[in-house]
Order: sequence, then structure tokens, then C-alpha cells
Amino acid sequence: MTHPRSPADPERRPLRADAQRNRARILAAAESVFAEKGPSASTEGVAARAGVAIGTVFRHFPTKNDLLTAIMKNLQQRLTDQADTLIADGDPATALFTFFTSLVERAAATRTVVDLLAQTGTEVRPDEPIQDLEQALRALLFQAQRADAIRPDIDVTDVVALATAACHGALSGGWDEDLRHRTLAIMFAGMRTTPDA
Repeated sequence: MTHPRSPADPERRPLRADAQRNRARILAAAESVFAEKGPSASTEGVAARAGVAIGTVFRHFPTKNDLLTAIMKNLQQRLTDQADTLIADGDPATALFTFFTSLVERAAATRTVVDLLAQTGTEVRPDEPIQDLEQALRALLFQAQRADAIRPDIDVTDVVALATAACHGALSGGWDEDLRHRTLAIMFAGMRTTPDA
């Protein structure tokens, strides 16, 4: 037996090109509005930022929870795409650090979205996207170690543990940009083969 897909599910049927553009604009606007406004962010504010009518937002995302969930899925897809690009084309010596930084910045940027989802009973744990991306982290670590940029005694479980801790701090601890940068610099110095690299 098949189940009807949610109206917010983009896979329910192929979207026309203009609808795809609107959906992407709404998600980009929602991400920035929730990051800037916090819990006071409104669907009307998202529509205004995206330059679409409020009805267009509701057509794609009938509830605020649908919109919040889609933001998280969109960010996860962007991280997956970034990892694939870095594995294929990134500098092996720096790609893991670039991706690690993106994970932490994503955690910081989604603090409001995660809090709002939690209020509706949808828990988002900071380690979930990292666990999902473990294979990408493993590939990036392997490339970095082959380039002699990261100590050979570090394995992917170490990287996952460090990334989880940093994401948890950025998300739950509300680390500001300066603290995030300083913390990552300390972590990366400990991972590198040479401290001054």
C-alpha cells in the first residue's frame, strides 16, 4: 500500500522549473531569516525575503514545521554535495579542515531551527549529520593522511568525536564566531603533522 506524500515533500511529483526556483528561494530566505530573527521569525518574513507571496510559501510548506524540516534536509544535502566536491576536487591537505569547519558553521547557523523543531517534538541531535557523513569524513581523512597533512595515528572515529563535540558546542553552547574559530584552530593544530602547518 502506498502512502500519499506530504505536500512539503518535493519528491511527490516533479516540480516545474519556476516552482523549483521558488522552493530554492524560499529555503534560502528561511535559513537566513531564522538565523537572523531567531524564534520571532515568521513565515511572512520568509515570503518577503524570498520575494514571493505567502501563498507560495504555504503551497510548498503547508506548516512551519514542514519549512523547518526542509531547511535541515536542504542543509544536509548541501553538506553531502560539498563533501563529494571536496573528495573529487579539493586540496587533499586542507579539504578535511574545510569540511569540518562547514559542519560546525552549519550547527551554529541552525540553532534556532533546531530549537523550534524541538518545541514541536522533533529532536535533531548534533551528531546525526556527522554520522550520516562518516564515509565522506573517512575519505577526506585518508586523502589528508596520504598528503602528510594529518597525523597517521588519527582515525575516523577521532574525527567524528571531535566534529560532534565542536558541533554540540556551537549548537547548544551558542559559541560565537570568534570562539568557533579559536576552538577549530586548536583542534586542527592537534590533528596536523606539523603544528605550524
